[in-house]
Amino acid sequence: MKKSYVLLKKYFEENSIVRANIESFNNFIDNELQEIINENKEIEPTIIPPNVDEFKIRLDNVWVTKPEITEADGSKRGIFPVEARLRKISYSAPMFLEVSAHINGVQRESFTTQIASIPIMLKSKYCHLHGLSKEELIKQNEDPDDPGGYFIINGTEKAIVNIEDLASNRFMVEKQKTGVSEYVGKLFSEKGSYKIPHQFEKLKDGLFYLTFTRVKRIPVIAIIKALGMVKDAEIMKFISLEDDAEVLINLYEFVDIKNSEDAIDFVAKKIGITQAREIRIQRMQEIIDKYLLPHVGIESEDRLWKAYNLCKMLKKMILTVRAGKNDDKDHYMNKRLKMSGDLLGDLFRVNLKVLIGDLLYNFQRIVKRGKFPSIKVIIREKLLTQRIYSSMATGNWVGGRKGVSQRIERLNFLQTLSHLQRVVSPLSSSQENFEARSLHSTHMGRLCTSETPEGTNIGLRKNLALMASVSPNVLEEDILPVLIKAGLEVEKSPTSGVVKKKRNKI
Repeated sequence: MKKSYVLLKKYFEENSIVRANIESFNNFIDNELQEIINENKEIEPTIIPPNVDEFKIRLDNVWVTKPEITEADGSKRGIFPVEARLRKISYSAPMFLEVSAHINGVQRESFTTQIASIPIMLKSKYCHLHGLSKEELIKQNEDPDDPGGYFIINGTEKAIVNIEDLASNRFMVEKQKTGVSEYVGKLFSEKGSYKIPHQFEKLKDGLFYLTFTRVKRIPVIAIIKALGMVKDAEIMKFISLEDDAEVLINLYEFVDIKNSEDAIDFVAKKIGITQAREIRIQRMQEIIDKYLLPHVGIESEDRLWKAYNLCKMLKKMILTVRAGKNDDKDHYMNKRLKMSGDLLGDLFRVNLKVLIGDLLYNFQRIVKRGKFPSIKVIIREKLLTQRIYSSMATGNWVGGRKGVSQRIERLNFLQTLSHLQRVVSPLSSSQENFEARSLHSTHMGRLCTSETPEGTNIGLRKNLALMASVSPNVLEEDILPVLIKAGLEVEKSPTSGVVKKKRNKI
């Protein structure tokens, strides 16, 4: 027993109980902020001065400094959390952005401006308490055992609750109790601001249908052919179910479609686009590029990759229906935790769009009066700050979620730790959802098996286990070199010229 106590003590000396949350926030400031700015890099106003052919506003680098306060006399200085609590102010740091204006491709003005004050998580990389020893923390009137991992908004300590959600970009097949199809395959494709549900169904005619955005129940083979994979032999090869009757039935139905343009036209007619053929094809290509599996890519050169993915999904759907099984939604492999950094990323992404809309409105209003404004004048710093503070203070998040940010319970130390480790499921507490509420074997070592409330929230509000660690999201580019070392070969496909990956036997 003594040895296990020594191990536990050593573990908690080196690892904070809220380490994953702090790392998530650091990643949000270091990487995600810049990614969100890059998504909205170029802004083009629709109303521009008459003597100008092209006008663009470019958003470049973004960075955050350490928390500071502006006093009544205009002076600025650093602020520690204890002062923010006592003076009922927010512990936040200024966020700066490089903005430039381009007229006919030539840079007109370039400047750095503060676009918001962003709340800073205590003990994170951008907090004044980061890296301080116990003695230095006591000198700053801080509890040396306080783990951090929360924010101070208007003097109130607020924690962002982790949200447990189904993994995006993961295809899962489940049995339906009602509806026209016995089995339904579902996938949430997520990339940046795109979050698009896709649904596979097998109807009574034996064909497989795909539904996404405006495209309702279109045969999968027609969409695969629209993506550029038109040879039946090639489709059969990538589904890799040799001479399977179900695949042959689907292929036979669309044997007349010989090229991708005819397939795109067929899909466009099905969804009710009634313009001339060229416009119809162009509009359908835009829908396919932007809204069909955006996580694979949103450019026209990504179409073949999308076709490969649809073939893989079709294979999984056929095999699952044949075996009469369905994927376990409650298995923790199929879940992801949205931590502070991810949730703040969602909030910032939506509110940046509001700021850009406001900037465009102000610019176009002044241009209509016959003036040419400087962009410096029309960026409202307080707009983004107020919207972020409002969400943090009320807990009302983007996407209609409520109670995301909560006031920390400080009745005792253990309750505070418990609150910082909370995991909430987005499922409605008024519905039964028996399977989602019950304890799953994969919770072992990840979630506390006993800490959950009584009553309507039972099993929907959980807590991370004391020694649980959450691994961050890893980009494909970062993991590919590791897989290649482990025996993955990268080669070019002779038919399409697209890079294909195959695994060696190792």
